Amino acid sequence: MQYVSTRGAAPVLGFEDVLLAGLARDGGLYVPQSWPQFSADDIRALRGLPYSEIAVRVMLPFLGGAIDEDAFRAIVTDAYASFDHSAVTPLIQLDQTTWVLELFHGPTLAFKDVALQLLGRLFDHVLAKRGERVTIVGATSGDTGSAAIEACRDRQNVDIFIMHPKGRTSEVQRRQMTSVLSSNVHNIALDGTFDDCQDLVKGMFNDTAFRDTMGLSAVNSINWARIMAQIVYYFTAAVALGAPDRKIAFTVPTGNFGNVYAAYGARAMGLPIDKLVVGSNSNDILARFFASGTMAAAPVVPTFSPSMDIQISSNFERLLFDLLDRDGDAVTAALNRFRAEGNFAVTDAQLAKALSIFAGHRVGEDGTMETVATTWANSGYLLDPHTAVGVAAAKAAKAKAEVDPSVPMVVLATAHPAKFPDAVEKASGRRPALPPRLSDLYEREERLSDLPNDLATVQAFVAARARAAQEAA
Repeated sequence: MQYVSTRGAAPVLGFEDVLLAGLARDGGLYVPQSWPQFSADDIRALRGLPYSEIAVRVMLPFLGGAIDEDAFRAIVTDAYASFDHSAVTPLIQLDQTTWVLELFHGPTLAFKDVALQLLGRLFDHVLAKRGERVTIVGATSGDTGSAAIEACRDRQNVDIFIMHPKGRTSEVQRRQMTSVLSSNVHNIALDGTFDDCQDLVKGMFNDTAFRDTMGLSAVNSINWARIMAQIVYYFTAAVALGAPDRKIAFTVPTGNFGNVYAAYGARAMGLPIDKLVVGSNSNDILARFFASGTMAAAPVVPTFSPSMDIQISSNFERLLFDLLDRDGDAVTAALNRFRAEGNFAVTDAQLAKALSIFAGHRVGEDGTMETVATTWANSGYLLDPHTAVGVAAAKAAKAKAEVDPSVPMVVLATAHPAKFPDAVEKASGRRPALPPRLSDLYEREERLSDLPNDLATVQAFVAARARAAQEAA
């Protein structure tokens, strides 16, 4: 298994190098040269298996032999042993044709744990084998940061620096990051938006001298291994509902497009996914693209679903690569225009290709809150605001006949409602409680650094604290 950059100019790499590289050296994102293929019999053979075993079988082809199967099975088993539910990602039925896939049973109560608990252990394994150290830099709109920190805290060969937009996460999200006092963990509250944080991460990676001196790596969904791990739960959900002998549809609340791109990957591998519905909040760049074929940036506005307050969807580049027939020069030209002018467009034929798989729907603040309230009233199930965007988008797609009504619809529940207690209580009248293991979160000591939206300042902060830099000096 080899990996190529979406911009076509970076070296082709194997799995271990892609894991440690994160962003490609030409600024692109790594994708497989070709997707592993699962036959109908291969998918049927997953029925009844525990989550960890399905994960091994689905992910093993992506490793290309880089990690021994028995060693990988041990890593995967350990990664999911700490989840609060034995099914890891259980399905809950909301109505006759709609299910939610609960992805929030990991240590930080968000879907990012499913990938990052594995990623931290993969880093440990590969770095120990190579005798190397990495400096992880990441941007978070709320959930990636805490999941990444939890996965990397106290790891001997990793220093981690996470930027979040100051004042734009929920208090629970912030405290889950800033109350981790491990010496290898560094939290940065940036004076800006998530998109500003993400731009600074890319700026550090694109400074090749800084990148090499620091041994930079990434845990954001620009890292291919994140996508690989997220593919698994689409297989587990589909198999539980009858795949491959029954088609399945998924609705994914997303801002950065990584989670739904993993579903696209599962479909490319042979999983019978009928439709993928993208749920956007008021920061609706993805919904607008699927409506018009034009990707056009707009100012970020704060919402009740802050993890989706994004107007530059990094992982969309991976889909764009396929829409443009895997032409790296064409991808580069489109994204250079986007950076310079704030927009780019695809052709009608390319949009039609995307719409054969995807649909997109915007759900505003009133719609989000109404969905939390009505779902609680009708089913006794409490949604977090992000999942509510997904449930509302699924309903809209059904109303527009974009999905086959006979096909089961699975909405991804991306966060525990207790991560957003104020919004959930306002909508439903019920304040969700944190699990007992987090009951003292509001009393824990916090540690973070306030920094301006300035690349040189952030680079200096990282260089002064990263052990890789000290060893290189």
